[in-house]
Amino acid sequence: MSGIARILLARGRAVSGSDAKQSRAVDALRVQGARIAVGQAAENLDLLDGGPTAVVVSTAIKETNPELVEARRRGVPVLHRSAALAALMTGRRVACIAGTHGKTSTTSMLTVALQSCRLDPSFAIGGDLNESGANAHHGSGEIFVAEADESDGSFLAFAPWVAVVTNVEADHLDHHGTVDAYEAVFDQFVKRIEPGGLLIACADDPGSAALAERAEASGVRVRRYGRSTSDVVLLDHRPADRGGVARISLAGKEIGLGVAVPGEHMALNAVAALLAGLELGAPLDGLLAGIAAFGGVRRRFELKGQAGGVRVYDDYAHHPSEVETQLRASRPVAAPGKLVVIFQPHLYSRTRLFADRFAAALALADEVVVLDVFGAREAPEPGVSGALIAGAIDLPKERVHYEPSFERVPALVAGLVEDGDLVITMGAGDVTMLGPELLAELDRR
Repeated sequence: MSGIARILLARGRAVSGSDAKQSRAVDALRVQGARIAVGQAAENLDLLDGGPTAVVVSTAIKETNPELVEARRRGVPVLHRSAALAALMTGRRVACIAGTHGKTSTTSMLTVALQSCRLDPSFAIGGDLNESGANAHHGSGEIFVAEADESDGSFLAFAPWVAVVTNVEADHLDHHGTVDAYEAVFDQFVKRIEPGGLLIACADDPGSAALAERAEASGVRVRRYGRSTSDVVLLDHRPADRGGVARISLAGKEIGLGVAVPGEHMALNAVAALLAGLELGAPLDGLLAGIAAFGGVRRRFELKGQAGGVRVYDDYAHHPSEVETQLRASRPVAAPGKLVVIFQPHLYSRTRLFADRFAAALALADEVVVLDVFGAREAPEPGVSGALIAGAIDLPKERVHYEPSFERVPALVAGLVEDGDLVITMGAGDVTMLGPELLAELDRR
């Protein structure tokens, strides 16, 4: 939502809005000229002289929201976030990056790579680029890069020239209901690709690979990437500093690919971004340079600081596969110290459905602290809490800690770590707030 507001402001539109609490995003939009209230109320529709000509809402906004109720009473047109974003794409060559995991990082890599080629794309991403600190930009170029959200099916509003699907794995069943329905929405997304456009799919992921086969059978142009037989093959990857170095095979030639963020999964995301950039007409050398310089995204293995010889990172992983992938990628960064994870489950439905898989993924760490569930849009479910995951983790009991009290976590973790260890705060909720608090506690000690 803040990204859409940022682009509208850059295009000279008057923007007003509200949020539940103060944040740096609110501050940034106010600096750009937006009029923003903290707290929702019907009178917020009058923040702009004459009131708004349209009201944009996200899926998180309930019909009982007082501003939405007032907009409907006044007859003000109401647009879903995806419809507003689609309107901003009009007249541009659009690249949409979708998938259960990795779409924010891949979208960000593509954006930075295109910027390196001086193409100045417009972009809208689900996270803030470390380079600019922004999640959106109104560019002077003809390209628009967007992260495409499948969680509520809203990516069906877009009509991309290039569509990337990093993977397709069951998630967001609170909205889609069944695994089949979740997979089917990706088929609908592929049908939205412009005639003559391209689907870029990961051949290593069963869901993405099957999607590519169905798309190709229906006449869609497809390019694949992966570790095995593909249009672009990831030949090998080795850790280097905080990132990695990969070798890829592209058009029969071996090419070195530097990635400034750790993990083989990030190298695969980089290959997807490279393929998309080439399809959009960017030069290979410029794309490679941009990907090598990519500094990451806020909340994607983001270094928050170091204190007492302990490094503290923050990561958005909130699905079992994401947790597993990030912990595997973090292990060589942590070595020879311990890998400690503070995990906050996100959504009661996801916790109930995937508790055992979360437990198996978290067992890859040396010490695990599990918080209570961040419910977000869901009401609590009886018997569903962080204890459900903590109790299933196959580690010695003294290395697994269920701690529902936020306030106790910094002192608890500070007592578990020593010089050389690495801590990750992990989850899609407010667990991100614990990194600075842990660093302060380590400093105090």
